[in-house]
Amino acid sequence: MSVQPEGEDVRKAVKWISEERKTNPGKKLTPLMDEAGMKFNLSPADMEFIRRYVKKAD
Repeated sequence: MSVQPEGEDVRKAVKWISEERKTNPGKKLTPLMDEAGMKFNLSPADMEFIRRYVKKAD
């Protein structure tokens, strides 16, 4: 069983971060997450979820 992010914008942000990491492997994770937060207009709670989700996937 895998943890699925709630909300369409959160799912889009996680997918975008994943794609960006593949195309720009040298880019640091924190700026990517911050950029995703602005791009997808995420709440602080959404950002915290993404931080935990993405770091666990590493």
